[in-house]
Amino acid sequence: MTLILLPPSEGKTGRTRGRAVDFAGLSFPELNPVREQVLETLAKVSASSDAYGVLGVGASLQHEVDRNIRWRTEPAVPVSELYSGVLYDALGYTTLSAGSKRRAGNRLLVVSAAWGALRPADRVPPYRLSMGTTLPGHGPLAGVWREPLSAVLADGEGVIVDCRSSTYVAAWRPAGVQAAKWVSVNVVRERDGVRTVVSHMAKHTRGLVARHILESGKDPGTPRALHKLVAERWNTELERAASGWTLTVVEHD
Repeated sequence: MTLILLPPSEGKTGRTRGRAVDFAGLSFPELNPVREQVLETLAKVSASSDAYGVLGVGASLQHEVDRNIRWRTEPAVPVSELYSGVLYDALGYTTLSAGSKRRAGNRLLVVSAAWGALRPADRVPPYRLSMGTTLPGHGPLAGVWREPLSAVLADGEGVIVDCRSSTYVAAWRPAGVQAAKWVSVNVVRERDGVRTVVSHMAKHTRGLVARHILESGKDPGTPRALHKLVAERWNTELERAASGWTLTVVEHD
């Protein structure tokens, strides 16, 4: 089965009412001990005088930092609604067909600095934390999550479509047999034969690629089959990388 890896977004949608997070109901319960340790430390940091410096945010985001402190009581939101921004707007989860939403339920996976890995139906409170953060007592979060994520994600056999940024790739890279089916999605803009990377456009296109795969109803069994599927809509190139594959979507002005 195809696995589509997504990064979280900085923007998150909260609620004013609702139940708090229930750890027992989350996907990958094996991650719960690490989740709780990270969140407890996050709450302490967010209540400290150097919260902005550790979290890499400004005072204008005080309300988001405050929510970190209240993570145990803050209303939890389905992951399918929690994340906003360019990639998630392009994915357009709410406008997917019923069948595509069912496929999204076990094919989409968000790699999170606070929660490790989440599926669309998981319910968690909004938070402010990047995978590039170094938490006191834990170190860089990518290193904190690397072993736990490897333990729970190592069993997949299908193509892994990686739409994450490098910061989140650092938390888990498929290895061994999985690496042969790991396809990172790259996006470039070509103008007069010159190619450039534009991050805003790349996020948008990755969201569209994820949606296209879900709507197709197909589970490509190899990187080349994935290339064929994505090439139905975009000009694409598939290359074997040192570890895994790179699928480049070429946008023309």
